[in-house]
Amino acid sequence: MVIAAILAAIAIPGYSSYVRKSRRTDAKTALLDLASLEERFFSTQNYYSATATDLGYTAWPATIGSGYYQISAPVVVAAVAPTTLAPAGSPATFSITAVPVPTNDQAKDTQCTSFTVTSGGGQSALSGTTDATQTCWR
Repeated sequence: MVIAAILAAIAIPGYSSYVRKSRRTDAKTALLDLASLEERFFSTQNYYSATATDLGYTAWPATIGSGYYQISAPVVVAAVAPTTLAPAGSPATFSITAVPVPTNDQAKDTQCTSFTVTSGGGQSALSGTTDATQTCWR
């Protein structure tokens, strides 16, 4: 009985960590999909949108994938549009961030606390306030 308890004490945290790591794929996939939707919207409207319904969502924040992450409204800086205007001559841009839903187990993933995608194709991740891009996006 003691041996089984020791094995469980070692195996369960390792397994939970592995499961949390595998769920990161939900966030990355949803961000790349939303970035694609932004680009499609831009190709027809000539500006990026922060409006959920323009991008096929009902409201922000939107819970994505299996319910372990949520996406906040895209941060849009537009050359022309009903959002924050970019300085003259600057291109329109967007930035989209996904974070774990605070009320579920994924919030315990302290190694990758947020994922971000930008209109320029940039991908970044944070562990708290520390850059964790190399660890989280691979």
